[in-house]
Amino acid sequence: MTEPPFGREGAPGQIPRPAYPTALGASGPDRITLLGHDLAEDIMGSVGFGELAFWLATQRRPSTGETRVFEAVLAALADHGFTPTALVTRLTYLSAPDSVQGALAAGLLGGGSRFLGVTEDTGRFLHDVLLSLDGELPTDEQGWDEVAASTVRASRAAGAFVPGLGHHVHKEGDPRTPKLMRVAEEEGLFGPHLALFAAIGRVHPDILGRTLPLNGAGVCGAALADLGLPLELLRGFALLARTAGLIGQLAEELRHPVARDVFLSVDLNNTPVPPDPFVPDPLVRPPHPGPRPED
Repeated sequence: MTEPPFGREGAPGQIPRPAYPTALGASGPDRITLLGHDLAEDIMGSVGFGELAFWLATQRRPSTGETRVFEAVLAALADHGFTPTALVTRLTYLSAPDSVQGALAAGLLGGGSRFLGVTEDTGRFLHDVLLSLDGELPTDEQGWDEVAASTVRASRAAGAFVPGLGHHVHKEGDPRTPKLMRVAEEEGLFGPHLALFAAIGRVHPDILGRTLPLNGAGVCGAALADLGLPLELLRGFALLARTAGLIGQLAEELRHPVARDVFLSVDLNNTPVPPDPFVPDPLVRPPHPGPRPED
């Protein structure tokens, strides 16, 4: 079968050649362009990876301050010990040492609502609150505290949690939170998302009757939102950071393995118990409305 004759649009007897526009990477015989620049000459050796990641996501080159805040977020989220994402990466590598990509993918797939996903959840939550406000945003701490108090009360009345509030380990305060807020302040990038999150930290004890720490992953979401990054990608940035941490987990596993001990600890200490059959909840059917006209 003859291939269709592609050519310039409108040429007699020819089908217009398809075009797939992109400002990202494009390769020619002797040159690669990226974001409108020569990759080899303008970017390699001159642009750091964090700066490039921001640039790729926004297609605008970040300022020095934006890069500092963004890279502080990446550092905050890179690794947090033997979390489920780290353990599953090590265990997958134990099972399939020929598949580094599988081990990394296993860890990244565990980035959900309990681990890493709170970055996105917090950013979205704060953004939705800000969008719901009438008039100008508060200009002082008292104004932000009023918005925060209303937000916490509404969440409590709805029986919902405030994303980013609380941590299973850092009960007395997450050390990442004040540091990231300080970096954002130093760079003039302490915006409304961080202001609202900080206010939630101040007002929630009087409303909830207990003091919970502002989660480091949550403050990362607030900082990323203040940088103007797409909310849909906030979890992606958390996964970008955690990829570096998981590579570190694998590197340590190669030299000082623990995955086999974790596996054997569970496997050799299981306790047989009688079956516990699943019983579904009773199905309560609504009254049948009768046959439809078309029946």
